[in-house]
Amino acid sequence: MNAALCFGEEMLRLYNTDGRKVQPFVPLEPGRARLYTCGPTVYNFAHIGNLRTYVFEDILKRVLRRCGYQARHVMNITDVGHLTSDGDVGEDKMEVGAARERKTVWEIRDFFTAAFMADAKDLRLDPPDTTCRATDHIAEQIAMVRELESKGIAYPLADGLYFDTAKFPGYGRMAGLDPEGLMAGARVEVAEGKRNITDFCLWKLTAPGVKRLMEWDSPWGRGFPGWHIECSAMARKFLGDNFDIHCGGIDHVRVHHTNEIAQTEALTGKKWVNWWMHGEFLLLDEGKMSKSSGTFLTLSALKERGYDPLAYRLFLMNAHYRKPLVFSFEALEGAQRALQRLRGRAHKLAAAAGAAPHPGYLQRFDAALEDDLNAPQALAQTWELLHDESVPPAQKVATLASMDEVLQLDVFRTESEKPEPGAGAGMTQNPMVGVLQMSEESLREKIRQLLEQRTEARQAHDFARADALRAEITALGVDIKDSPTGTTWTRRRGHR
Repeated sequence: MNAALCFGEEMLRLYNTDGRKVQPFVPLEPGRARLYTCGPTVYNFAHIGNLRTYVFEDILKRVLRRCGYQARHVMNITDVGHLTSDGDVGEDKMEVGAARERKTVWEIRDFFTAAFMADAKDLRLDPPDTTCRATDHIAEQIAMVRELESKGIAYPLADGLYFDTAKFPGYGRMAGLDPEGLMAGARVEVAEGKRNITDFCLWKLTAPGVKRLMEWDSPWGRGFPGWHIECSAMARKFLGDNFDIHCGGIDHVRVHHTNEIAQTEALTGKKWVNWWMHGEFLLLDEGKMSKSSGTFLTLSALKERGYDPLAYRLFLMNAHYRKPLVFSFEALEGAQRALQRLRGRAHKLAAAAGAAPHPGYLQRFDAALEDDLNAPQALAQTWELLHDESVPPAQKVATLASMDEVLQLDVFRTESEKPEPGAGAGMTQNPMVGVLQMSEESLREKIRQLLEQRTEARQAHDFARADALRAEITALGVDIKDSPTGTTWTRRRGHR
């Protein structure tokens, strides 16, 4: 890709959620791109739906650099303040996770952070230039809340300090919200005394007589920061009061990113982020994946079934990042076979060397990526190249090597065409196949056995095994709920 053309003539075009259109990318500084991505909340494993967003962000960063930009990437780790409700009530997810695993919040923070980093490595995600944890930047968050208070934008309630959205006329612009007519919506529970339905907590106070696992002293009393303030405070610290791109999942638009914009722009008086980019949901047959409901799969669960993590990366790239994608084992099996065919063909060519990349295929590959990261079209060029007998082997090798700088499929890895162990029979069908032929008694016994195995795995602190078992139970049409007194299960609606 010609760097001078890419940013000199504005050939890279990206969709901006704030404005709802694809636009030529023009950075604040020529040749530089500053990028902030919302990282994991480390109270549980990242599920494969979460990981779809990180793969899209990885492709974005690689394309920026391929275009010649010096891309500076900052990602946060949310290890405090993310409540179980978007309405500023409920428990902190970190404390919920600690109670579930019978470990300290610091232990689960470290464990699930390491698990996320392992997933990122398996998926060949390029590490951020800066990874920042919320608990390491409490001082910056308190300082920002104090600034908001001094400007008269924050007000106190019995349970904390709140942002007054009426003081920010542009509130909800990106999400298309109408604050005056907005009903509670997703915010089912609302803190008593809020001036506006959209007001949100900046600093949450510990309730009298309660000792929390994570709390800090502040000018307003002992407590902890609201979820949204961490990203604003850390992004400002590492990227400044105005930067180029902020990414996350599509579920962040309505609440989290809307609140980030409000608190930051109300404080600085200027536009905060020029480009907002969001990845769409990955869906199961039953709907969106959710950690809180237990309806999710992890990368480690796919690996235990014999799937190559890069087959999952390939599966994701077969759909545009802004389109919902339904996960199935049949589709993943197809991606695994496709990856093996791709590597098999590339390996046969690998001995050829010494040529430059094919200009036509590389131009079309790059043009697809420049068009709002159109990975499916870019992949199509890869397959067309492999089947084009008019292109010499050495030129194919050079072109594939260049393409794989973005695709990251390890195309020249040596491996057999045969599926890896565990990825064959039995996993090409929907996990419910066979269950419908079981008697009710047999099904209940199978669930009981799996729950026992999961309990043993959790007691042994084998979180990966426990998570894989949860996924297997969920595939039987069952929802499970953990509590301090044990685990219960219920049949999901629509399943016998």
